[in-house]
Amino acid sequence: MIEIGKFNKLQVIRQVSHGFYLEGDEEWDDILLPNKYAPENLKVGDEIEVFIYFDSEDRIIATTQRPYATVGEFASLEVSSVENIGVFLDWGLEKDLFVPFREKLFEMLPGQSYAVYIYIDSSNRIAASTRIKKYIDTSPAPFAVGEKVDLLPYHSTDLGIKAIINGTHSGLIYHDDIVNDLKLGEFTQGYIKTLRDDNKVDLSLRPLGKECRQDLVEQIISKLKESGGSLAVTSKTPANTINSMFQVSRNKFKIALGHLYKKKIISITDAGISLVSDKDSSRTQRV
Repeated sequence: MIEIGKFNKLQVIRQVSHGFYLEGDEEWDDILLPNKYAPENLKVGDEIEVFIYFDSEDRIIATTQRPYATVGEFASLEVSSVENIGVFLDWGLEKDLFVPFREKLFEMLPGQSYAVYIYIDSSNRIAASTRIKKYIDTSPAPFAVGEKVDLLPYHSTDLGIKAIINGTHSGLIYHDDIVNDLKLGEFTQGYIKTLRDDNKVDLSLRPLGKECRQDLVEQIISKLKESGGSLAVTSKTPANTINSMFQVSRNKFKIALGHLYKKKIISITDAGISLVSDKDSSRTQRV
């Protein structure tokens, strides 16, 4: 069975002047693979993997080009143009991917990338939607706390930013945990922070537990050494300043300072922090 908007392995059944015809099925007649997409030495009887979609004249066609995403997947795609009938996205093929106006929840600007879901519409045509929530998997998330995952941020809320996890489920990155310039529609990596009883998932942009603390204390020591042994920063320093220097929340910075202070690696005053002595950062390995 031929799947529109996906890769299919099809057999070459005949060659014509403008390309090769691939075997169709009960629903679709034989499908043309134009010469410009055909690999050298392709011949009748060969089996070839192709992507099936519709060309600019809405004719079913095969290509060996690879789109950035296929039907049934979430993707971050750039707007090629905005027209009266909808929005067109660059998805790596000659014909752009269409977002109908009814599937556009917000203004989309040329040159900007947005998170979308690729689907087959009621006319059996490939389209994209910004209605991400409609396509999210709401079954219990098959993740583990602390697991590293791929994230696609797609919506900002009062609590934080929602992100698609590994192309299936949705999770929330709370504003307090956003430690860098996180942009909607741009892939990033993060970690599973909490799996809640209501099947919702909390996310973190940094590793959890000791691994995170170890990384941060090494950063603090490194910056102290670079600045001659002292920094005008404490746990009371404005959160945005701490974020700019170390890309962490003020609370996590405070915990790391407490660890360094207990280890007698730094001293803390109202003016800032200082190295007690020029100890090698390897001391911090004993967390």
